[in-house]
Amino acid sequence: MQRESWIEVTCRALKGFARRMADDARGNVAMLFALSLPVLILMTVGGVDIHRASTVRVNLQDALDAAALAAARSPYTANTDLQRVGLASLRANLKAYPEITLREADTSFVLNSDDVVIASSKVDVKTLVANIFLPPYGKFMDDYLPVGAHSEVDRSSRNIEVAMVLDLSGSMSGQKLTDLKNAAKDLVDLIVQPVQTPYYSRVALVPWSYSVNPGSYLNSVRGSVTGSRPITGAVINLTGTQRTITAATKARPVVITSNGHGFSNNDVVWITGVTGMTQLNNKAYLVRNRTTDTFELYTLAGSRVDGRNYSTHSGSTGRVQRCQDSDCSITITSSNHGLSLNDYVYITGVNGMSAINNQSYLVGNVTSSTYTIDPPDVGISAYTSGGLSWCAMPGCTYYAFENENGDLATHQITSCVTERTGTQAYTDAAPTSGARVGRHYLPIGDSCLSSTIEPLSSSISGIKADIDSFSVSGSTAGQIGIAWGWYMVSPSFASLWPSSGAAAYNTAETLKAVIIMTDGEFNAPYCNGVTARGYNAPNAESNNCDPDNGEPYGQSRALCDAMKAQGIMIYTVGFQITAGGGAEDLLEYCATTSSGFYNAGSGTELSEAFNAIGRDITQLRISR
Repeated sequence: MQRESWIEVTCRALKGFARRMADDARGNVAMLFALSLPVLILMTVGGVDIHRASTVRVNLQDALDAAALAAARSPYTANTDLQRVGLASLRANLKAYPEITLREADTSFVLNSDDVVIASSKVDVKTLVANIFLPPYGKFMDDYLPVGAHSEVDRSSRNIEVAMVLDLSGSMSGQKLTDLKNAAKDLVDLIVQPVQTPYYSRVALVPWSYSVNPGSYLNSVRGSVTGSRPITGAVINLTGTQRTITAATKARPVVITSNGHGFSNNDVVWITGVTGMTQLNNKAYLVRNRTTDTFELYTLAGSRVDGRNYSTHSGSTGRVQRCQDSDCSITITSSNHGLSLNDYVYITGVNGMSAINNQSYLVGNVTSSTYTIDPPDVGISAYTSGGLSWCAMPGCTYYAFENENGDLATHQITSCVTERTGTQAYTDAAPTSGARVGRHYLPIGDSCLSSTIEPLSSSISGIKADIDSFSVSGSTAGQIGIAWGWYMVSPSFASLWPSSGAAAYNTAETLKAVIIMTDGEFNAPYCNGVTARGYNAPNAESNNCDPDNGEPYGQSRALCDAMKAQGIMIYTVGFQITAGGGAEDLLEYCATTSSGFYNAGSGTELSEAFNAIGRDITQLRISR
């Protein structure tokens, strides 16, 4: 059975009521009823049209607001152009309402002297009830009801500076990176306007993973790095008379025969030139169980030297000589080397005595042009020429440190940077000598993120080209990316890139925003530029010390708090992050408003999140 509409039910009830009243014999009632019936019906059924007109007005207002925004976002200033753009948008927005007739002659979009787009429009709504049931009376309302709306849009009365802080750690490889690039480029289209007057709109890029690559600004932000000094000599420190070796046993320990050698137990000696049993050459040994003409060989660590698998000794060419000190140190000559006692040094490029190359050593017996090192536990030949002496301390090209295994490890400085430490750790102070950002050291031969920061720019094609060149590597040090997002919109850093510098903090004149995006948990804080112990690095590659600034989420919260205090808007986007995890908690905390945090589960949702942020940033205030 077909259900009656409420209009049909109402009309049937009214007809029944009128019939009963007409049958009433009392003339006064009939007369009064006859006179009031048209008014009652007009009020009842006309209310349907009035209610419908009210609904249409709401829809028209929404459509006109959107059209006014479109006109205001356009690059045009002439009213004819604004009219064309606004009217096209309004027509499109009203397609969902076919019963509405737009009065184009009564629709206008104009720009006033205060840079406000003023829009007004009228539509006609055809009456559905009154003319059907009361044609004569319905004419009082005409066949159509006119409905109008008015909108005023302030045309971006502020400059816009946006830093996009984008996670390029290794987990972002493959489709996730493709999705990020697409979403980021769409966001650029929304934020950067083709016309940059009277107000500009610019975007900066901060790609990050376990560090940030400042590109050509590297030395300006971290300071210069101490390099090398040439080596001009290297000698093993021996003393006394060189003695001839006449025999060596294939035993454990090896027994050396050297008539009248004159050594004492626990002397450290150096052996060279042995034929046959060449495994003995160019090494230091401890003398044990000496006799007048023989002695046993022990390693400097106190173990017996096992010669049972060595070659057979032959001839009498071998020589043995007492070392000048307890470890048979090597004296390196390098004028103005700049090292101090107990510093570490890294040596490269030595000819002849090449066994000392590519290792770090503790420095001893320092003069202005010499220092000593312990010999490596391998055979060492005589120095012939060349070589470089590199300091291996924080701030040098190389850095030697104790790793989590308790061994000495050496990393090389990269072209990337880590957290700023000290009193300026959570400020945007300019990176002068007292406020440099941190250095980044990785195992020798490794490289950091190749994608570099890009200061604020209004070049849409240039920004998109940079995004297209993104590549991934490394772990997730989000606290460093967040700090650099701030630096890019900070006037304190403007001196580094004058033509792309950020404006002064003034929310009335410039809207500053930082968009933080990540796909995972923050896991890479630093100690002296090397991943701190207990975090995401192998034990052999992590510094055996706690993070300089503490755990990464605490660092990130401090940075977000400081940015908000400067009036910077923060938006955050998680990309397939774990619900309830540390990253989600941090992103929710950092977002300026609860609606400014997004957790995207797919590439489509990532694009939607970025588009929503772009619309919010560029949203032009609807004043009325």
